[in-house]
Amino acid sequence: MTGATAPYPSAVPVGVDPTRASIARVYDAALNGKDNYEIDRQVLAQVRTVAPQVNDLAWANRDFLIRSCRFLAIQAGIDQFLDLGSGLPTAENTHQVVQRVNPEAKVLYVDNDPVVLAHGRALLEENERTHFVAADIFQPDEILGHPEIRDFLDFERPIAILHVGTWHHYLGDDGGDKMAAYVDAVVPGSYVTIAHFFDPETPEHSELARKMEDKFVHSPMGSGKFRTREQIQALFPGLEMVEPGLVLCDDWWPDGPRLQPLNLVRQCIVGGVGRKP
Repeated sequence: MTGATAPYPSAVPVGVDPTRASIARVYDAALNGKDNYEIDRQVLAQVRTVAPQVNDLAWANRDFLIRSCRFLAIQAGIDQFLDLGSGLPTAENTHQVVQRVNPEAKVLYVDNDPVVLAHGRALLEENERTHFVAADIFQPDEILGHPEIRDFLDFERPIAILHVGTWHHYLGDDGGDKMAAYVDAVVPGSYVTIAHFFDPETPEHSELARKMEDKFVHSPMGSGKFRTREQIQALFPGLEMVEPGLVLCDDWWPDGPRLQPLNLVRQCIVGGVGRKP
């Protein structure tokens, strides 16, 4: 594990290039985790030159994930979760949130980052109702045809598909088509949860969004696209949005009253939950 001054974890998993940044490790660094290298922290330092509160993107994303999972487990009664792009284990992972509500809930994590695989399999697979699969989350045919996923989840019953903090790392324009494949594969009563970097299309916010995007895309990580509301809404094809719809992550059923105004960075990430009718 890396410390504040260590350049990289002492045990480097097989297949990891410590000279290249990783999405999962940059996210871990933003949440003050310890499973990251100096190259990952450099990405955040680069973005911090234009957005000093860049870490708030990760915190808003994580808090939204926790609240939306609680909603799905408690209010929607979902007991099967397909968490795509799980990232590195931190406090309050999906399985911890939903299995606290329903110990019988099943959570299947998918990622293809070597560090995530090395640490995730050891830390996330705490019980027989939590499983980890290595696959490309942006290839729905690969995910939906994966035998381990098909064996673990019952696609004849509702499933919650979590794509939280993932699609902004896909730079193509066919995300809506790929999400349609996911939606087509699940039964009515299933849900989709998405959080995404956001361009609010106002002069002040758009300028910041474009600056952050430029730093992310031209960093060692190489991705981080800030899309418009229309572009992000297209990732919920044919779904009925749960109130309050697609909103700032911090505005999706917050835990309490807001006593501090949101900074501009926190106004550049949105989230939403859609239900398949």
